[in-house]
Amino acid sequence: MNKLFAWQQEVGQKLMRNHEFRCHALLLKGKKGIGKFIFARFLAKSLLCMQPDVDNAACDKCASCGWFEQHTHPNFALVIPQALSAVLGNHTEYVDNSAREEVDGPTVSDKTKKKPGQQIGVDQIRRLNDLVYLSGHQDGYKIVLIYPAEAMNAAAANALLKKLEEPPEKTFFILVSHQPRRLLATVRSRCQQINMPIPDTDTAVRWLKQQANDSNAAQNMSALLAMTGYAPLSALSFQENIKQHQQFIEQISAVQQFDPLALAELLQNQDLTMTVDWLQKWCYDLASCQATGKVRYHPHLAGRIGVMCQQISQQACLAFINFLNVRQPLSRHPVNGRLFLEEILINYGKLIVSSSCTPDFV
Repeated sequence: MNKLFAWQQEVGQKLMRNHEFRCHALLLKGKKGIGKFIFARFLAKSLLCMQPDVDNAACDKCASCGWFEQHTHPNFALVIPQALSAVLGNHTEYVDNSAREEVDGPTVSDKTKKKPGQQIGVDQIRRLNDLVYLSGHQDGYKIVLIYPAEAMNAAAANALLKKLEEPPEKTFFILVSHQPRRLLATVRSRCQQINMPIPDTDTAVRWLKQQANDSNAAQNMSALLAMTGYAPLSALSFQENIKQHQQFIEQISAVQQFDPLALAELLQNQDLTMTVDWLQKWCYDLASCQATGKVRYHPHLAGRIGVMCQQISQQACLAFINFLNVRQPLSRHPVNGRLFLEEILINYGKLIVSSSCTPDFV
């Protein structure tokens, strides 16, 4: 089990012991950035291994393990949104060539190429039929890994439900979800649900320092963890955006100099969902500081937040957070980035001058 993160060892041992699964589908759920996908791949690889070790973990030596790492295992399928193909890189395996075409897209110029899809479509689930309903290679396990499961649209979820209701023998589904409540209740009910563990702060900081390339990065790990909700893998990847985030915070915390239109122009080419997430966390800290005096995501900026939250209406802060929650799903759709940001930031401008009033956020 040394191939798992330290915080996953216990749940890994429990699941792998004699392969005692209560049903044919597993739902691994928990916050984003704690290693659920890596755990799911480890589990799939171990179930497919021809010569597992004493802990029932993959041996990394047999032909099956080789096929798995080369992304050519005949008994394994990974189903993901098109937009995740580039992010997951070498971890992407697809059911067949038509599925790969859907992920990579046709050969067209950059000007005409469509934006990668954020959903898992019904065709991706239907293409599993050959794998699910035909005999597996060497009569072994057939594994389907769906990530993230909440990305399935309604048609895809219903198509999967039919497979979960009458699963063929030796077919095992692994669903990984950051937001399990977005899944159909009937899909959740047909899965053995596992709450994936979150490492304590000391364990997460220790792991992050092991990954850090320089001492300065290691010193900032606690702040990175806080900004990502104490999810270590998210904190590690967040390092790439730390300078942009610092500039963003400088802009939105400078009340007198705040210019929503200039900031929208500056951020228009940045990922919209990430930008809204940053603003949501900042406003959460403003509201939290007002209500409890505590700051969750930006503890290193507690002094600045404390001064700022005294100048805004608590009612207005809560109303603006609700406004952002409504806008966040829209950020995942094809929209004009600059206009989208202008709307949000103009309304944020109303918040930071709200004082004792509650403006309308539209």
